[in-house]
Amino acid sequence: MYTSLQLSWCALMSKAGRPPKIHEAEQAVLRQIVTDRPTSTLSEIARELAARTGIEAHEATIRKSLREAGVTRLRGESGLEAQARATPRRYGYTDAHRRHDPDQSYPSCLTDAERDLVAALFEMPGGRGQPPRVSRRSILEACCYVVRTGCAWRMLPHDFAPWQNVYKTFRRWSAAGKFEQMHDRLRGQWREREGREIAPTAAVLDAQSTRGSPQGGPSGFDAGKQVKGRKRSLVVDTLGFVLAVSVVAANLQDRDAASGAVADAAAKYPQINTLFVDSAYAGQFAQTTEQTHAIRVEVVRHPANKSIGSWHVDGAPDRVVIANADGFVPLPKRWVVERTHAWNERARRLIMHHDRLPAVSETWVWLAEARILLRRLTTTV
Repeated sequence: MYTSLQLSWCALMSKAGRPPKIHEAEQAVLRQIVTDRPTSTLSEIARELAARTGIEAHEATIRKSLREAGVTRLRGESGLEAQARATPRRYGYTDAHRRHDPDQSYPSCLTDAERDLVAALFEMPGGRGQPPRVSRRSILEACCYVVRTGCAWRMLPHDFAPWQNVYKTFRRWSAAGKFEQMHDRLRGQWREREGREIAPTAAVLDAQSTRGSPQGGPSGFDAGKQVKGRKRSLVVDTLGFVLAVSVVAANLQDRDAASGAVADAAAKYPQINTLFVDSAYAGQFAQTTEQTHAIRVEVVRHPANKSIGSWHVDGAPDRVVIANADGFVPLPKRWVVERTHAWNERARRLIMHHDRLPAVSETWVWLAEARILLRRLTTTV
């Protein structure tokens, strides 16, 4: 039997209900979270709320609080407003693409100014043994010719050293990390020219599946892209230049294939604190990366995503997404790594994997990107 005091207390509690976990101060934090990251899921908002306020709330509670705070979710094409670009798009080649200086045997060869920037990495003055019969510049130019044209080693023009000599030297330099050192040095010089710190604090991650050749080696089938070959994962800085690269079989999921590249980038540049990714890396990969490497993973989703949508705060202006005539939308930060993949495809050796070892495929990425930096550092004022 209940006493009158117990019955009155139960009636009072049933009328009052459970005390709210999220008050006006927390609702303001929620509004700020969805303003900064409008395409976040409820689970991501819950983790961010716990990180900022220490309050752990259920997704249903957060959904209710967002509704009370005047935040709604827009799905599909609502909120997507395509606008024409202010400047017309340019197509075709320019004089820079057709450049062939007098000190270049082929357009892929180094100029004297480009050679001076990297000569110290490949020349060994005062070393022991017999001096090399073939200049290191000639061998480096032969490697640049192969990566740009995609030709087989045996089909090197006779203007270069014998292909056996070039191939053995290339493999030796690849094992020593010469091309990665070359790229890192040039990338640091370019970041200084752009007024950035040499060591980046933010990075972007994405993967690309490309076909494999009958040469052999690790290979798999990517069911999502319908490609049989290998998957190339790139971690780039916000300028689009590579920080780490890993090549694995294409049958691995993006989140599994990227673990090696993320670990290498975190080890080389411990200053990185933010990693921008697409929705393929959301969930467990994001949590594992934050716990293992102390790097904040920010998922950049399309603003017209029909499954996730985007949050809209009452009274705030609608976000306008600028699309070109083909419907392409450059997403913040995430488009940078997509552009890097496009840069790599200019090198015909990278369109298809012709090497048996994935480490050699990674080396070609470093060389192709270093070649781009050499051109920029010697031609851009």
